[in-house]
Amino acid sequence: MSRPVVGIIGNQSLLNDTYRVHAGGTMNSEAVAGVAKCMPLLIPADPHLVSVEELMERCDGFLLTGGRPNVHPSEYGEQETEAHGAFDRCRDAITLPLVRACVERGQPFLGICRGFQEVNVAMGGTLYPEIRDLPGRMNHRMPPDGTVEEKFALRHKVTFTQGGVFARLMGAPEVMTNSLHGQGINRAGGRIVIDGTAPDGTPEAIYVQGALGFTLSVQWHPEWNAAADPVSRPLFQAFGDAVRAFALQRAAPLRAALSA
Repeated sequence: MSRPVVGIIGNQSLLNDTYRVHAGGTMNSEAVAGVAKCMPLLIPADPHLVSVEELMERCDGFLLTGGRPNVHPSEYGEQETEAHGAFDRCRDAITLPLVRACVERGQPFLGICRGFQEVNVAMGGTLYPEIRDLPGRMNHRMPPDGTVEEKFALRHKVTFTQGGVFARLMGAPEVMTNSLHGQGINRAGGRIVIDGTAPDGTPEAIYVQGALGFTLSVQWHPEWNAAADPVSRPLFQAFGDAVRAFALQRAAPLRAALSA
């Protein structure tokens, strides 16, 4: 039996400062293939190349990856400032309507870092341009120096809502996570449930209330060491289970027709 397909949202970048590419971290693909047990498929997130309708037809679920560019503030009614950083307007044009369509249809997605922020914006929420500039907040950004292992090292606790979705999934009221983001949720969007927070109150785990499918999203990077990490592994396993269930449900009418 073929594996269900998870579309991995790619980011536009420049190779050698001259050649434009769509790229995705290999650890995303490894987590999808090795832990979620699905087939990873890198998506060029550009409305000139693909449409939301095509993606939903060909993919069973989606991984909304992290990325250096941020969601453009005009998407949540604010003016662009230097603090908002770099942008990827083509990705905005694909992922924001994709999130809303998946919520409506019950098609599963897992949001990571920028993907977490995209889910909030897609549902009508807003973002702070720079968490570390807020009174009482810690610096959530990636350490500027060190090895990859040091950059993705566990840095702070995330405390979940007692009896909530994440606490049940993790089997624990709090976990340790890495931290590699500058922006974060200001106002939660409609139907967004904040189910986990950092010690400084920064939202770290969310889902869409009443959605028909899997919508769990996290501000940290669970794709790092996903097969061995006790926090990352159950998250990707649950996502894979949801993708398989959706794929089976979608294929049911065809199977019924063939057996008739």
